[in-house]
Amino acid sequence: MATITSDSLSSATQRGKREPAIRGFWRQFFLRAFDPYRPELHYMRGPGPAWRAKHKALSPAVQSMVVEIRAAKAVGSPRT
Repeated sequence: MATITSDSLSSATQRGKREPAIRGFWRQFFLRAFDPYRPELHYMRGPGPAWRAKHKALSPAVQSMVVEIRAAKAVGSPRT
């Protein structure tokens, strides 16, 4: 025959208070551990050639170099 003591009643009450906290911890753990969003997989290094072609964003220094290169190519290559 089992006897009920005040210690067993108080431990059952404490356990009842801890269970939602433990359950909440594990719920958050699994939500974060198995989250499908991984931002490092979507990391972009910067605008690519399509963006540059669309915006024609060349600095004045680069524009002057492009003009010089085109002029050198035109002078250096004989046309047939």
